[in-house]
Amino acid sequence: MDERQAGRVTALYRYPVKGLSAAALERVQLEPGHTLPFDRAWAIENGRGRFDPEDPKWLPKTSFLMLMRDERLATLQSVFEEDRQTLTLLRDGRQVARGALATPLGRQLLEQFFAAYLKASLIGPPKIISAEDHSFSDVAEKCVHVINLATLAELERVMGRELSPLRFRPNVVIDGLAPWQELDLVGKEIRIGSALLIPFAPTDRCAATNVDPENGRRDTSIPAVLQRTWGHANFGIYATVRDGGVVTLGDPVTIG
Repeated sequence: MDERQAGRVTALYRYPVKGLSAAALERVQLEPGHTLPFDRAWAIENGRGRFDPEDPKWLPKTSFLMLMRDERLATLQSVFEEDRQTLTLLRDGRQVARGALATPLGRQLLEQFFAAYLKASLIGPPKIISAEDHSFSDVAEKCVHVINLATLAELERVMGRELSPLRFRPNVVIDGLAPWQELDLVGKEIRIGSALLIPFAPTDRCAATNVDPENGRRDTSIPAVLQRTWGHANFGIYATVRDGGVVTLGDPVTIG
């Protein structure tokens, strides 16, 4: 494959529990047809839901607690310990809950916290769910979400303010491409580190991007600005992993 370097990786993130804060990574091993390890491996149902862990199927994000509707989640900082699969929740730097996601008791401790913390918006007892090899992504395909810092800079210029990349829930943040160039990569091959990815769709943004990931406030209207300025509400791309490999901060991004 004839390749040309287009940029570099500037950040890597995963979201062990859907709707909660990002976990920054320095290095990740990508496997063909998979998400980042532990990315959206758990989700929180708002009362009794439709998810069956014995027969896991993709469900829309509205089936779970998530930022588009439950912005108070953004006021929590989550720390995930991979070796023990333990989640610690903090608010303003103070621990408010902790539990092992892989154990019934650990999940119960966390569920009790969410039941009290989100009492006003719950329709039933919250339940933390998972299934082997399942990811609670916003799309049915197991994929990696990539955003372009140059596109973010264009959006910031139009809006006249700084915006955290974490508003867009990226897995991989890249720099060095032209603004909006990532949308032209759909259907092409891109190599990130030693992994080969195939972008398959732009990311249609929702109201979750209006929530400041630092304080949980709805303080802007990003999808409306995108639509009004560029005629679409896309920001970022979804890509499947075709060939596995290691991705490390600073790795080159090349386009085939």
